[in-house]
Amino acid sequence: MPRVTTKLFQSQAVDAALLLQEAELAEVRERLAQVVTRKTATGTGDINHTFALDSRFRLVYARCHFAGTSGTAAFSLSLDSAAGSAYDVKLFTITVAGVSKDVNLRIGEGDVDEPSAWTFQPGDALRVAWSNPDGGNITWGLDVGLAPAA
Repeated sequence: MPRVTTKLFQSQAVDAALLLQEAELAEVRERLAQVVTRKTATGTGDINHTFALDSRFRLVYARCHFAGTSGTAAFSLSLDSAAGSAYDVKLFTITVAGVSKDVNLRIGEGDVDEPSAWTFQPGDALRVAWSNPDGGNITWGLDVGLAPAA
């Protein structure tokens, strides 16, 4: 086999292997995007928690159940940016959350397309805040779902 033909064949084989590898990596990225990491917190005082993953991530859902005496307050989600406080931003507020007013927020498929406010960079954190109107008498359970972002 002439030398030029051998090099052409090797080049085609390498190209085919790279295409196969890229297809396999795309499949793995797609599977990872479906994996949701559940983060939880509970307490009787104010909610002031941050949640993050080690890589780019997106918010999938946020739920919070409240039990105890009556009372409601605003429940907010905000970005705690790794780029600094100049980039911190409030993303979403539920104005009435508390006993008999649980939070159940699910981010829809259309809201995760890039660019999306619900996608966070490495080092960023999602901050959840709620001021307990009857501290010690209202118990809350917070459940946040995060997934790797493509």
